[in-house]
Amino acid sequence: MLYHLLVPWADQNLAFNVFRYVTFRAAGAVVTAFLVAFWFGPSIIGRLRMLKVGQVVRTEGPQTHLGKSGTPTMGGVMIVLATVIPTLLWARLDSFNTWAVVITLCWLGGLGFMDDYLKITRKKTEGLKGRYKLMGQTGMGLVLGLALVFLPQYVHHFDTGLPTYPFAWTQIPFFKTVHISLWWPLYVLFVTFIIVGCSNAVNLTDGLDGLAAGLSAIAAVTFGVFAYLLGRVDAANYLNVFYIPGAGELAIFLVALAGGCMGFLWFNAHPAEVFMGDTGSLAIGGVLGAIAVLLKAEFLLAIVGGMFVLEAASVAAQTLYYKWTKRRTGVGRRIFRMAPLHHHFEQIGWHENRVIIRFWLLGVMFALVAFATLKIR
Repeated sequence: MLYHLLVPWADQNLAFNVFRYVTFRAAGAVVTAFLVAFWFGPSIIGRLRMLKVGQVVRTEGPQTHLGKSGTPTMGGVMIVLATVIPTLLWARLDSFNTWAVVITLCWLGGLGFMDDYLKITRKKTEGLKGRYKLMGQTGMGLVLGLALVFLPQYVHHFDTGLPTYPFAWTQIPFFKTVHISLWWPLYVLFVTFIIVGCSNAVNLTDGLDGLAAGLSAIAAVTFGVFAYLLGRVDAANYLNVFYIPGAGELAIFLVALAGGCMGFLWFNAHPAEVFMGDTGSLAIGGVLGAIAVLLKAEFLLAIVGGMFVLEAASVAAQTLYYKWTKRRTGVGRRIFRMAPLHHHFEQIGWHENRVIIRFWLLGVMFALVAFATLKIR
């Protein structure tokens, strides 16, 4: 909004010219996001306590978590607000990218809100039925995929005079001349798979105080750097990566998301005063998937979100191995003491804080590997 209000006055007052720059607006967005979360956080937590919106803890989970029962949940509302408000304030509102990520965040945040609400009202760990949750995630993926296919004039609306890449192309990390091009129906399904998979992966990671929020902030900052570079013609040409018109607006959204996660982490750090719930985890995961799609960096997502991949893979491996051994021997066996992966380390004696910090460090390492792909091509 500020871009549209103040840039037209730049000829009369050069001070307004700074609003043309993505870097300036990104800095404003991250500060605004943190302040929104920090300012509204106590009132949101107080409201959740008054409404008795408390976390329902699984009795079969780690016994150390039973004391967390009743801690306010649905704190993901704080992250959504702290991301959407700065984005609408600092990003260009004539950008398809801006509205694509805002709608994705709100759509999946609303889906997670319904799930959390049902858990609380039923006093059970199961909220929205799995098939309905999957339908909501799939619907968002299909909408985005079809929009990219049938609305290319809005996707690449900035008139740069430079060629743009077909919607169904995607980049391959570590290779500068290799790409994948998909038939459009397969591309739509691919987009849907990315959003559904990433949304659920972050949801599975949200099991310890601050774990998902910290890893999400790391992933958001990492993708924010990529969005900025891919949105600059000179940087994209130098690095031999796709030039994505309007990607700079995604950088503004991403740093706002990182700022919202950091502001939320102020209250979510161990011992947590509030949990993000599915309201936050489904929304963050889905929008990170959408970002990867818009940047044509779907395979890079597996590196940037490496910890989310490991968490989801641990659950899949545990489930499949248990079913396979039970079918063959009559007794189900497990690979990990408990899945997702963070619970396994708790069960072998690691303190919760140790698991969180070490997983954050691994998240940073994955981010560094992602940055290395820019030069190792």
